[in-house]
Amino acid sequence: MRTSMTKRWVFLSALACLGGGCGDRSPPAPEPEKYQWLLPEGFPTPVVPADNPMTEAKVQLGRRLFYDKRLSLNGTQSCASCHEQARAFTDGRQHGLGSTGELHRRNAMGLTNIAYATSFTWANPSLTSLEVQALSPLLGKEPVELGFGDREEELLARLRADPDLSARFAEAFPEEAEPVSMVSLTRALASFERTLISGNSPYDQYLAGNTKALSPAARRGMELFFSERLECNHCHLGFNFQDAVTYEGGPEPLILFHNTGLYNEDGMGAYPAMDPGIIELTGRPEDMGSFRASSLRNVALTAPYMHDGSIATLSEVLDHYAAGGRAHALDSSSVSPLRSGFVRGFTLTPEEKADVLAFLDSLTDTGFLKDPRFADPALHP
Repeated sequence: MRTSMTKRWVFLSALACLGGGCGDRSPPAPEPEKYQWLLPEGFPTPVVPADNPMTEAKVQLGRRLFYDKRLSLNGTQSCASCHEQARAFTDGRQHGLGSTGELHRRNAMGLTNIAYATSFTWANPSLTSLEVQALSPLLGKEPVELGFGDREEELLARLRADPDLSARFAEAFPEEAEPVSMVSLTRALASFERTLISGNSPYDQYLAGNTKALSPAARRGMELFFSERLECNHCHLGFNFQDAVTYEGGPEPLILFHNTGLYNEDGMGAYPAMDPGIIELTGRPEDMGSFRASSLRNVALTAPYMHDGSIATLSEVLDHYAAGGRAHALDSSSVSPLRSGFVRGFTLTPEEKADVLAFLDSLTDTGFLKDPRFADPALHP
């Protein structure tokens, strides 16, 4: 096809030159092939920045970089150190642990279906790009994660010294005079992360027509989950069980944060000073204790829960919401005035609670956890 198109261009150019002078011309560069997404049934196509179109070369480079410990200054950690595939790309810790041993104040977020998120990290309404987000672990100093703050050139020199890796950068970014750069590094990582799409859980199989995919308990739990009695689906809705998503052809993206009543230290809704939510960035009193709602995809594997990892199990998470917020449960006379209106509390029998937990467990996509496309290329070339 490309050969015939080139011949046609040459023929038409020759005709045009018969009518007058022609400068030097070259055939137009062929357009890159459109990236082939492997999307679960019913999943929309993710939005991709115009300056970082998806290509297989970028995805494969990003996958290698994701698992490469050279991305930490001391060579001890990679992105995968805090985002393990078997844990739905979380780490199982209450608080993240940086390459220098610094304990972070927040729980490491999962990367399942991160391509559909409208903002990144727990509480930053201005961070809306995966490419920009990748700079935080690489260069951030508070807290230290991978540890290259103010030492970008050292990182790039390390990557350029590897002939094979340099060649992969050149393949992924053929238009760049210097393919190994911070821009191409973050674009490759973001491209790989956009492929981490999970949508073949028992729940999905049930929606696709396999009535045996969900147990009777999980089906009962599903009805409770989506009921107005529990109101879970106000913040965890749609194909990604998340209230703020973006995709091609979708509505204008929303950037939403919520106060779940986790703390109320002064009776007026105050959160611990070490992490009060997006109020740190907005300065608005009403933003005290507001954090992003996570997707519930593979939620049974992402313990511990909440922004600070302060709730150990899903059973305790249900207790938190049943009480109308943990702070409310600790002091029933003081309900946080900043608590979301959807965190009103409810009553569950032990059997109903077991049913809801069975439904949440049905959101686990075991194939995603073992998919070699997302695994360490050293183990799954």
